[in-house]
Amino acid sequence: MALGEKYKMLTGELYLASDPELQAESAATMAWLARYNGNLGLSPAERSQVLGERLAAIGRGVVVRSPFHCDYGFNISLGDEVFINFNCVILDVVAVSIGDKTQIGPGVQILTADHPRDPAERESGLEFGRPVTIGRNVWIGAGALILPGVSVGDNALIGAGSVVTRDVPEGTTVVGNPARVRD
Repeated sequence: MALGEKYKMLTGELYLASDPELQAESAATMAWLARYNGNLGLSPAERSQVLGERLAAIGRGVVVRSPFHCDYGFNISLGDEVFINFNCVILDVVAVSIGDKTQIGPGVQILTADHPRDPAERESGLEFGRPVTIGRNVWIGAGALILPGVSVGDNALIGAGSVVTRDVPEGTTVVGNPARVRD
């Protein structure tokens, strides 16, 4: 029995994003994002309710400022009191988990989508994802990039504009491109 492209995507296998089921999911997410981003006048409770319609999990007191962008939404889990500032992009082809009290600055990109390194395989249109996990009480500065497969430990700090290419240990500060532990 052949596995569907959505199943392959969710399990981190190579998949075709052009699959009709995935295109329908993407269209549904775009409609949801237009509604969420276009309703700035809603109360915090109403905005939280709209977020809960598409996200995998949303804790208490979550704030996601518009505009917000994602691939699907249903792979994103936000803990209690997560704050996401303006213009955040989360490419969530696989799981993205963000722990309680984490603060994310404006223009941050969290990316799970990845592509084969082999040119022929890449040319075929196949892609895959690697999950991103961000711990509790993390601060991610404006314009930072979190690349596929990265885990960020609790209480870590990621400097503005940093490009995080590898795991960040608990309680450390990383800065730069590529991000390195600051002494």
